Amino acid sequence: MEEPPYIIWFQDLSMDMVSQVGGKNASLGEITRNLAEAGVRVPGGFAVTAKSYRALIDGAELREPLRELFRDLDISNRADLAFAGERARGWILNAEMPAELEREIRDAYERMCSDRGKPEMAVAVRSSATAEDLPDASFAGQQETYLHVHGADNLVRAVHKCFASLFTDRAISYRTKRGFDHLDVALSVGIQEMVYADRGAAGVMFSIDTESGFEDAVFITAAYGLGENVVQGAVNPDEYYVFKPLLEQGKPALIRRKLGDKALRMVYGENGNPRNVRVPEKERKRFVLSDGEALTLARWAVAVEKHYSQVHGKPTPMDMEWARDQDTGELFMLQARPETVHAGKKPELLRTYRLNEAGEVLATGRSVGAAIASGPVRVVETPKALRQFETGDILVTDMTDPDWEPIMKQAAGIITNRGGRTSHAAIVSRELGIPAVVGAGNATDVLDPDQRVTLSCAEGDTGYIYKGELDYSVEELQIGEDALPESVGLMMNVANPERAFTFAQVPNHGVGLARMEFVINNEIAVHPMALLNPNRTSNQDRAEIRRRTEGFADNHEFFVRTLSEGLATIAASFWPKDVIVRLSDFKSSEYANLIGGRYFEPEEENPMIGFRGASRYYSDAYREGFAMECEAIRRARDALGLTNMKVMVPFCRTVEEGEKVLGELAANGLEQGADGLEVYIMCELPTNVILAEEFADVFDGFSIGSNDLTQLTLGVDRNSALVSPLFDERDEAVKRFIADAIHKVKGRGRKIGICGQAPSDYPEFAQFLVEQGIDTISVNPDALAVTAKYLKGHGG
Repeated sequence: MEEPPYIIWFQDLSMDMVSQVGGKNASLGEITRNLAEAGVRVPGGFAVTAKSYRALIDGAELREPLRELFRDLDISNRADLAFAGERARGWILNAEMPAELEREIRDAYERMCSDRGKPEMAVAVRSSATAEDLPDASFAGQQETYLHVHGADNLVRAVHKCFASLFTDRAISYRTKRGFDHLDVALSVGIQEMVYADRGAAGVMFSIDTESGFEDAVFITAAYGLGENVVQGAVNPDEYYVFKPLLEQGKPALIRRKLGDKALRMVYGENGNPRNVRVPEKERKRFVLSDGEALTLARWAVAVEKHYSQVHGKPTPMDMEWARDQDTGELFMLQARPETVHAGKKPELLRTYRLNEAGEVLATGRSVGAAIASGPVRVVETPKALRQFETGDILVTDMTDPDWEPIMKQAAGIITNRGGRTSHAAIVSRELGIPAVVGAGNATDVLDPDQRVTLSCAEGDTGYIYKGELDYSVEELQIGEDALPESVGLMMNVANPERAFTFAQVPNHGVGLARMEFVINNEIAVHPMALLNPNRTSNQDRAEIRRRTEGFADNHEFFVRTLSEGLATIAASFWPKDVIVRLSDFKSSEYANLIGGRYFEPEEENPMIGFRGASRYYSDAYREGFAMECEAIRRARDALGLTNMKVMVPFCRTVEEGEKVLGELAANGLEQGADGLEVYIMCELPTNVILAEEFADVFDGFSIGSNDLTQLTLGVDRNSALVSPLFDERDEAVKRFIADAIHKVKGRGRKIGICGQAPSDYPEFAQFLVEQGIDTISVNPDALAVTAKYLKGHGG
């Protein structure tokens, strides 16, 4: 058998050479050889093989001393661990590098320089362990990387230091816990042409959603400068979600973006060492990547995932690092390894956490996971403070790296000042299954040691830290494909786009009600007419509107893009199943509570039956706002291709009013029937039932709103506590109305479902609906399993 060489060029590497060059280098070679035609760019270079490392170890006769050094090492004793690591690294650094190896490194480097016409080109020097990136273990981050290395002498020294970094304290600890023999693992080193991202940009991307494990999204993070800030969690990066099925159809399937504050940029100082500088405020308010760049990276992620899935013979989601060169603007793939947290896992059990009481918010950040935890705060400045930490404490710190993991494993929850959803703290908290709030800004200042807090990641994208230990509950939703009833479509009511990826993985028949009010209230927070007419509001409101719309071309684009992305996220999550989007149905009192809203809303004695729903859309008081709603839906359907999205009109009082709304929709580019667009009506008024056949001649389908129908059938204001005992959807009059509506609509050949609260609260009500012949029942996600089980048990 031919002796493996000391040097192998990337274009000659493949994934079956992990034992020679480690997982990182083998992967880069695999991509270089196979995906260049797909446009994936990898910086050129070569690998110093594991044979080189072994030659150095054996030449210095270090194998037995190292084995003896680690034989009885107790890694829980930090002093002993530090001593062993320092001694091992010292032995290797003092060992003489074999002359032939050094000569080959110098020759290869000179060839790189010659090929690129540079006398002393800069290179990146990265460690690549032979046990790295295995399906059940990721050694990423355990060894060292050296950037901006100039000249053959410095390169040789950097390679030597990489060899020694096989014995960093964290690498020793990680191998011991995973059961790897320290002498069985060797180190290869990758030498690549340097991508100058310090004045450009860099980040991390996954071919899977890192929070939910949703497989049809590419998740990209981006920040200015070198990527170490993103990986380490030193900045809160921008985030991008791209929907893979439509991307592969050539659609610009960027469904969601989040602007990070990106306060720091890692650059090279005069001595060549990296340092952080502040990012100007104006740059922080801009997205790092253009839409086109985000889509290019997403296509690379899909190509890499497809290739590795073929290599491994099974679906293989990938974890990748990328960079954008400051001089050329070109994008490059720097690393690619299998994702190890969600890959291959299916959510057989969905736990839903819910706060049962309100509390004072002390700090907020980005949520990681969807759980809630409570306990005493431990503000920890260094991982060496392990003795100060007890199991069940809430860890609060600036940021984390692999040295923190012994503490993190004992924590009930984690809070960091800095970092995004691909930071070290976020990744480890997912692996451990504990909630984390990252990028909380000043958590270490506002949270006091020993203070009792509740950490909640159960409210969507924003994670909250509340004062005190609040009461919360945990509900378990367990349902398989065979648990869905056959007699009726069982759909979900979804409001929060940030939970949609998770909900979509539970067996279902689509979304019977997507509420756009959640996006308007929580992410936009400004009255639509105030955005279009800010000068009619107060100075304070105008200042807040300017703050919220920074980073967008104008106020109009802020509303349309934010709403469109929220709705697109829900529609993509459940693609290609139907997602029925209800047009806005705020009452005037609710609209008035939005920023600037009081200047555009009437004062009504009973907003429940006032200026709401359909009557707003053709009114001069709101027509321009409704046009923006339509544009947001049209953008998601037409530009992104999410044609599974249907539209539903709420609180439509007369047939003539329904026709007016269809005219407004058509005037705003949402013509009924065009590209398969269906327009439904909420069946929630007595007139909708009495004239159901006439409404059926106008609309494509119906969805019963049992809340309003009960209110208007019984004459009970559902906002009034004085008459609340009389509010009951199971009242015989309400049930007769519902039965009558189902029979009339079905007789007209139209579809009819229900999205009201009744079947979520009362499974027996769902059975009544099935007996009447309803087509679909849409319930809250946490009620889906109970409803399905009840219907199956009663012949469904």
